[in-house]
Amino acid sequence: MSKVLLIGSGAREVAIARKIKESSRLVSLFCLSPSINPHINVLCEKYFMSPLSENQTIVAVAKKLAIDFAIIGPENPLENGLVDALEEEGFPCVAPKKDVARIETSKSFARNILDRCSPEKNPKRKEFSSLEGVERFLQKLGGSYVVKYDGLMGGKGVKVSGEHLFSSEEALGYCKKIINMGGTFLVEEKLVGEEFSLMSFCDGKSCAHMPAVQDHKRAFEGDVGPNTGGMGTYSFPNHSLPFLSKKDIGDAQKTNEKVAKELYRTTGTRFKGFLYGGFMATKGGIKVIEYNARLGDPEAMNVLSLLKTDFFDICNHILDGSLKNIDVKFEPQATVCKYAVPNGYPDSPEKGFAVSIENVDIDSLFFAAVKEDENKIIATGSRTVACVGVDKEVSGAEQKAEAGISRVVGNVFHRKDIGTAALIQKRIENMKKVRQ
Repeated sequence: MSKVLLIGSGAREVAIARKIKESSRLVSLFCLSPSINPHINVLCEKYFMSPLSENQTIVAVAKKLAIDFAIIGPENPLENGLVDALEEEGFPCVAPKKDVARIETSKSFARNILDRCSPEKNPKRKEFSSLEGVERFLQKLGGSYVVKYDGLMGGKGVKVSGEHLFSSEEALGYCKKIINMGGTFLVEEKLVGEEFSLMSFCDGKSCAHMPAVQDHKRAFEGDVGPNTGGMGTYSFPNHSLPFLSKKDIGDAQKTNEKVAKELYRTTGTRFKGFLYGGFMATKGGIKVIEYNARLGDPEAMNVLSLLKTDFFDICNHILDGSLKNIDVKFEPQATVCKYAVPNGYPDSPEKGFAVSIENVDIDSLFFAAVKEDENKIIATGSRTVACVGVDKEVSGAEQKAEAGISRVVGNVFHRKDIGTAALIQKRIENMKKVRQ
């Protein structure tokens, strides 16, 4: 009997827990997170509550259980060196050490890695720790720029000209705010095109690629409103997207492979876990927006819903450095994921209200920021619950996701347009214009 410790309690971790429990192997699953997610709790032998910042508490739990390995879902424990702490005590992790997790936790580190292995994938950029020279560089970019906080900010540290920043004054104001926080930042040219995510299982030597997914960051329908952690996602049955060519997908896959190898060359540490490339298809080909060092949320729900190969076996091959010896396969189906989020999300979300999910197929739902209190599901303020539809066509997957998420009762809203033919067509038309 193998023992696996899962770290984290969001919808992504629900997806991971379900895949682990689907294994043909005998696996005991344990979870540790600050609050109990009811969808994970029913799959666990035991649930431990602890802040994810307390490395020694987590190591003590791993020792007590004598786990075979840990899987770490969210990004903050990676920055905090949890993998290093566990592996020092002999507990392998399906997640990268702090050194190589910098591909996510430091935007400048990621850009420098790309400079060495895929420089053509980088936009024009400069790094700053003061306001000196910022205005001059903004003008050089012709007022078409992105300002990025150089660190973790829950997907909300990026401000784009024409979307969040409407003048040099506003841009400099945001830069000043970062400096006042003691932070540094990058100013990059604004890439124009269509975003997509391509994640890969990675053992530090080779990659097994997952289907391409498109996320929707903006809070409201029609892609307006503030940036969020992600309101929903879709994928196509051919594992590409309708605005991408075969070459685009191949370029993204090769970039992930090159980055994995360059991380080892630069740091001497193998990246083991899930390497997530955030890409933009542009007129000049594929460019990198950012890298993440873990499974995306919502993207994990899309790809893991399609995974045919035993996830537990994949994890063992990642740990052994033998990923090339396993044939990782996904169902040729479409997926659509939609999140129900609290009213007021992301800036001033309501919390503490009850959520009802009666009349929804439980397997299609993934609890996120909730807790159980006296047999009630209580929303805790971030994204509340996701629903995934799977079908042979995107239209069918969208209808299933919409039917499920619209039955969630509580002070929540969701984007009805994610995965719809109209919005996907808009993406296709946009890409045609960009490539002219």
